[in-house]
Amino acid sequence: MSLQNKVAIVTGASRGIGKAIALGLAEEGASIVVAARSETDRGNVPGNIHDTASEIQAAGGKASAIACNVRDEESIYSMVQKTLDSFGTIDILVNNAGIGSYRTIYESSIKEWDLVMDINLRAPFICCKAVIPAMMDQRSGSIINISSHAATHIFSSTTESDEHADIALLGQAYGSAKAGLERFSWGLATELGDHNIAVNVLKPLRPVLTEGFVTQRPDADFSNWVSAEHMVKATIFLATQTAHTMSGSIVTDEEIVRRLHL
Repeated sequence: MSLQNKVAIVTGASRGIGKAIALGLAEEGASIVVAARSETDRGNVPGNIHDTASEIQAAGGKASAIACNVRDEESIYSMVQKTLDSFGTIDILVNNAGIGSYRTIYESSIKEWDLVMDINLRAPFICCKAVIPAMMDQRSGSIINISSHAATHIFSSTTESDEHADIALLGQAYGSAKAGLERFSWGLATELGDHNIAVNVLKPLRPVLTEGFVTQRPDADFSNWVSAEHMVKATIFLATQTAHTMSGSIVTDEEIVRRLHL
């Protein structure tokens, strides 16, 4: 599944699952655009685009750190143009950037709802629109949208450290945005099939331990959480797909890894 001479954009790649995916794609030979807002470590959450790019380069890979606020349409289009200027093509887009929410509707403000929708649903839509012309011109491409357990479940798959605590409800905004992302991806796969552009949805079956999640849910019991290893393997597989081999699928990392013995 070599990705030699391929160019991949990974949003939200300054830390967490996005960083792991960026490193994994680079190990397979892809040139990586590390796209995220964080140019320096943010508060008590480590990780930034320059550190991720440097780590890839130190391992012998190719990477470019491009600051991008996925809530800003102009920032997204600028990032895509810089990618084309530097690498001449875009073969893979991983829409990984996201923001979580566990607040109920009566606790949430309209501002918070808009923020979650903008980052988790609107941003992937704009990123897809921005890269599609280049993929159409070359008649190939793979778009991978990262979803969540929250798209189809009301209750969180995480647990509190207090064994007597109730299982947390997933935030309505977050779950609705991820459900919308899955429907959007399904339709987009149909639209782009004739252009040989694959569009698939990938989500972790089990909670993945990331720096951001530890900060967001310090009360969670992390004993049964997993690394991003399977998400990386599944993304590499999906990155090699075409509209004729696999497109329009909504899969978990475990499905891909176990079925294909990756």
